Amino acid sequence: MLDLQQGRHAPVHTLVDLTSIPEMTVIEVRADELFIGAAAPLSRIAASTLAGQHAQALVEACSLIAGPQVRSVATLGGNVAHALPAADGTIALLALDAQAEVADLHDRRRVPLADLFVGPGESALNAGRELLVGFYIPLCAAYQASAFKRIMRAQGIALPILNLVVWLERRAGRIANIRIAVGPGGPVPFRASATEKALNGKPLTAEAVSAALDVLLQEARFRTSPQRASAEYRKHIVGGLFKDTLETAWTRAVSDR
Repeated sequence: MLDLQQGRHAPVHTLVDLTSIPEMTVIEVRADELFIGAAAPLSRIAASTLAGQHAQALVEACSLIAGPQVRSVATLGGNVAHALPAADGTIALLALDAQAEVADLHDRRRVPLADLFVGPGESALNAGRELLVGFYIPLCAAYQASAFKRIMRAQGIALPILNLVVWLERRAGRIANIRIAVGPGGPVPFRASATEKALNGKPLTAEAVSAALDVLLQEARFRTSPQRASAEYRKHIVGGLFKDTLETAWTRAVSDR
């Protein structure tokens, strides 16, 4: 609506409110997955015990987007469909290995979240023909946990300078499996697959974190934003954010998920 009002979006013929469709606002367990409807308000996700149990990083991300008034009406589907490379909810879903459910007049299909993005602010969804129904997230098992961290300017509703999400599984004192997403780490929401490989099977030591950070700095494509930060500044601060997020997820994987 704001884009339309300010002339940043082409005029549209019809607007449809989807927030009264029950399936699109539900938060529930379906078999071995957590389903969150695309029209679920961010404030409800942030307050959801069920989401906190299985997708803690997403709860943390949703609780930091904009301010309380915006979170009460803004939706997770809107956060994803905008396809912005540092969208907090999107980055969290990416590290949580979420799949999106997309529907048209004839069928429904599941899409790996990363496949929804084709460029900065450009989604693969067929506007006017396809509907983003919701998101499926694998349930969090024992010794698995996630964490979301962001760095932003001092004002409380500022956009992130950097955000980072870690999901990991901890076994026998080592990282048995790990997923890492960073925003903005490229032109689209970015999964740090090479950094994941550098940490997989390793204990969480200072040496392992330092080596993985070197990989992250090589594979991420940090960019300069006139409104937020330079690429050089982002490279300078990502190390502390990376270490902090890793340690939080590592601790949660044993104590409280």
